[in-house]
Amino acid sequence: MLFRRIDDWDDAYANGPHIPDGAHYLDRWAAAAAAFREKRPPEVISYGPHEREALDLFLPDAAPEGLVVFVHGGYWLRFDRSFWSHLASGPLARGWAVAMPSYPLCPEVRVSAITRSVARAVETASGRVEGPLRLAGHSAGGHLVTRMVCHAGPLGEGAAARVERVVSISGVHDLRPLTATEIGTSLQLDAAEAAAESPALLAPVPGAEVVCWVGAGERAEFIRQNALLANAWTGLGAATACVEEADRHHFNVIDGMADPDSALVHALLD
Repeated sequence: MLFRRIDDWDDAYANGPHIPDGAHYLDRWAAAAAAFREKRPPEVISYGPHEREALDLFLPDAAPEGLVVFVHGGYWLRFDRSFWSHLASGPLARGWAVAMPSYPLCPEVRVSAITRSVARAVETASGRVEGPLRLAGHSAGGHLVTRMVCHAGPLGEGAAARVERVVSISGVHDLRPLTATEIGTSLQLDAAEAAAESPALLAPVPGAEVVCWVGAGERAEFIRQNALLANAWTGLGAATACVEEADRHHFNVIDGMADPDSALVHALLD
C-alpha cells in the first residue's frame, strides 16, 4: 500500500523552480503581448472604481461569434492583463471577441473581492458583445472563472445565462491547502474564506459545462486540483471533461490559446 502525504506545501505549489528556464517566461510573455497589442490595439474599458478594474477588448474583423473572457493567473497577487494579450489570437482567428481584465490584487483586497471584481468584468464585457459567453482562466484565473458558474455565484442573471462553457487551465479549485503556505499568508487567507471561495466545495449552476485542463508535466498538486473539480462537479450534475495535455508544464500550458487550431482552443470554442 502506497501512502502519499505532503509535508512542504510551499514547494507543492511552487512552479518556477521546477520549470527549466522558468525565470525567463515573464519577459517572453510581456514581449509577445506588447507585440500583439501594437498590431491589434484593444479598446480599453473601465468596469469598476478601482484603478485596476479595466479590461482590454479585442474584436475580430467581422461580427463576433460570441465573447471569450480570459482571466489571468498569478496567485491573486501579481500580473495584469498586459502580459497575456497574445493569447487572444486563437479565439480572434476563430471569429470570437476576447476580453482580458485586470483586477485588484491581494493583499490590498481579499480573494472574495477579486471574485466579485471579475464578475463585474464579465458583465461589463458581455454588455459590449452579443452572443454566447465562454470563460477561460489560468491558475488563479482558473479558480476565478469556475467561481463564475458556482450556484448562487457572483454573476448577474443576464450574463450567467449566456455562459455556455468554462475552461479552467491549471486551476486551483480547493483553496484550503494554500492556508498552509506563504502564499496563503500573503493572501490573508483564513479557513472560512478558503472554504467559501473553493469551487470544489460548492455546487455548480444547473447545466454547467466545464473543461478542467492541465499540463501532464505540472506539479502533482495542480494535476490533483484539476481532477478534483471535474470529479466533484460531475457528481453534482455538471458536464465536465478532465484533460492532461502531454509535454506541458504550468507556464507553457496556456500557449495553445494563441493557436486557433490547438486542442485547447477547440475545447474552448467547439
